Amino acid sequence: MENITTTAGLKNAILLLEYKQVENGQRLEEDFYCVVETLKPANLIRTTLSNITTSPGLVNALLGGALGIATGYLSKKIVVGASGSILKKLLGTVLQFGVTTVVAQHPETVRSISQFILKHILRKKTQNPML
Repeated sequence: MENITTTAGLKNAILLLEYKQVENGQRLEEDFYCVVETLKPANLIRTTLSNITTSPGLVNALLGGALGIATGYLSKKIVVGASGSILKKLLGTVLQFGVTTVVAQHPETVRSISQFILKHILRKKTQNPML
């Protein structure tokens, strides 16, 4: 800023600074209301869900994990059934952990294998309608 030597220049500088102060106050107030809107619980939840659904890597990881857990649980139920044997329950738990791990780490492979199996089962049914 240059040196002010006259009274008129001083008054103009003061008016300019007062105008800037009012303008900055209005911007600060607008920013405050934007922050308040952003921090409302409904908006936080909406933003979080939006970020989750638009992140394909996270969605695939969650689906792979859920598929792994479900497959592991079903495999344990198939092997153990309603048996009360401790050995069978232990083997079922180990099988569940193994299947869950494999399916969660390789969901694309499991998906392609299941599609291949379903394709061949459906093809055999359409070829042999008497069965």
